[in-house]
Amino acid sequence: MAYVYILECKDGTLYTGWTTNIEERVKKHNEGKGAKYTRGRTPVELRYLEILETKQDAMRREYEIKKLSRQDKKRLFKVEKLDNKSRN
Repeated sequence: MAYVYILECKDGTLYTGWTTNIEERVKKHNEGKGAKYTRGRTPVELRYLEILETKQDAMRREYEIKKLSRQDKKRLFKVEKLDNKSRN
């Protein structure tokens, strides 16, 4: 199992990545030990998460998301919130 995620940094910018351990990865970002991009932009907040079968699938999806505009990435946040509400 692998995850693709989008973080919102304290300066409002977005960071997209993939991992096999989402809790540990977000923790590393917030400790300043994650990606170089997020180091000076902590704290970060997990805004979007997708669960995929393999790391190859996650890497492929990460690439697709990175090509999206900021506006389209923010739309993903809204879709996830709607999905979570409909499950409750």
